[in-house]
Amino acid sequence: MKTLFASLAALALLPVAAATEVNVSFSEDFTEDLADDYGTREGEKLTKDVIEDLEAAFKKSGVAPARVDVTIEDAKPNRPTMEQVRQKPGLDMFRSKSLGGMDLTGIAYDADGNVIGELSYDWYEFDLRNVVASGTWTDANRASRRFAKKMAKQVSDS
Repeated sequence: MKTLFASLAALALLPVAAATEVNVSFSEDFTEDLADDYGTREGEKLTKDVIEDLEAAFKKSGVAPARVDVTIEDAKPNRPTMEQVRQKPGLDMFRSKSLGGMDLTGIAYDADGNVIGELSYDWYEFDLRNVVASGTWTDANRASRRFAKKMAKQVSDS
């Protein structure tokens, strides 16, 4: 029992890593695509995915920049979004498929506001055969995870 209390006390004394503030915005062109084609709801989903991917990558790398500003320059879905199906009833959410991916840029800052990492990254699927079991944003999510991993490496190398 003493060991349990000693362990809990030791954990309480460990420094707590500050959470990274992640801000996600969209380029003008992609904002237009969301409003006219994909639906604004899709932007919220992509934002959430980018934030979660960055937080996971930073945690895994053991780095904690004070702030990261990310811009989604472009994103393409693998399957039609709800808004696209609403606008074009001939699309099938399950059988219609396309090449997807995402283009992102990001800047990481330390607590003093100094830039500690910059990254531009894009990845798009190039072979429709790889889209067989994909969800709406599968390739965009893959690009987001790869971006997050590369950003964490950039920050840890600085």
